[in-house]
Amino acid sequence: MPLQWAALLALSGALSLAWGAAGMPAALLLGPMIGGIVFGVNGAELKVPRLPYTGAQAVIGAMIGSVITPAIFSAFARDWLLFCAVMAATMFGAAALGWLISRSGIIPGATAVYGTSPGAASSMVLLGEAQGADTQLIAFMQYSRVLLVALVAALVARFGAGHPAASAAVTTTTSWFAPVHWASLAMVLAIAVLSQLAGRALRLSAWALLGPMLVLSGLHASGLIEFHLPRWLLAACYALLGWNIGLGFRRNTLINAAHALLPVIASALALIAFCAGLSWCLSMLLHIDPLTAYLATSPGGLDSVAIIAASSPQVDMSFVMALQGVRLIFVIALAPTLVKLVVKSSPHLRQQPAPAGNWNPAQAGTPAPTGGKQTPGTHHGSASPLPPSRRGPETAHKPDR
Repeated sequence: MPLQWAALLALSGALSLAWGAAGMPAALLLGPMIGGIVFGVNGAELKVPRLPYTGAQAVIGAMIGSVITPAIFSAFARDWLLFCAVMAATMFGAAALGWLISRSGIIPGATAVYGTSPGAASSMVLLGEAQGADTQLIAFMQYSRVLLVALVAALVARFGAGHPAASAAVTTTTSWFAPVHWASLAMVLAIAVLSQLAGRALRLSAWALLGPMLVLSGLHASGLIEFHLPRWLLAACYALLGWNIGLGFRRNTLINAAHALLPVIASALALIAFCAGLSWCLSMLLHIDPLTAYLATSPGGLDSVAIIAASSPQVDMSFVMALQGVRLIFVIALAPTLVKLVVKSSPHLRQQPAPAGNWNPAQAGTPAPTGGKQTPGTHHGSASPLPPSRRGPETAHKPDR
């Protein structure tokens, strides 16, 4: 196991350097993500431990909070109706896309509708199981969307910006080892951890990320606290996030989903293209930078989009996080209900619920009852295609995407 981690670290470092040398943003995220995929599909017995990953989400939430200013609130107050319209269009567009795919028979039943929902991956797997859908394929569709959104957003940020973003991906020695105000850093991390505990106690969805993000954003925007996170700490957290996504891909899942691989990729790209169209409308109506509008409407992966936006200096981070935050709230609150309504109102989507003895994805690590069909569980915030033998009992803390 230590040798596998060492090899993964070396491969991730090499990929990050190559990605950064090409002038691509978010190299510290995408290098480990690609390295994780290579190891995951080749059967590496690795998974990101619970506590380090939870801590990484706290740091990423703090990073988002450090760039939030009062401008984000004024932006939302000024254009709240447009924000809500964009988010509603995203959800209805995703539901319509899933309905069309299921209607064509390419991906049968309710599986396509649950798989194309833009976020709330864990909820989609559980709801799909109750409708007798293919939960393994739903998990694969959700996970593939997260990966493709991150990759496409990075490419758009690189070539849409018109100049390399290497300064954000491969920085100078000074920025890596700049002096750290340890007392301030300790205070920020303590606030982040307490915010996570409060978010978990309040049953906040995606509490590991949203708790620190909301609290520290409020403190920073109000001027009560000012802080900067060291780049080496951010790099470690980006790597944990990338590994978590990459290691979720398994060869057996790819084999089982091979018959639907092209439709799955096509549906994810179609949703990305639909949201890109929304971003063009947003850019025209509000006269904002097209790259800012694209990242703001990118369908899913709040943490990934935040990292990419932070790596692109010309992006209005406040606007991106305002729209992404509203999107996440919309998805968590309304997407499961919308999908259930679509399934119930479509005769061709109605299926018998899965047998009562089926293994529940929420009980990751619990053996399936004798004779019951095993379904995949969740993996650190997204529905994961990990086989049951590779999952542990620590899934409850993982946020939805």
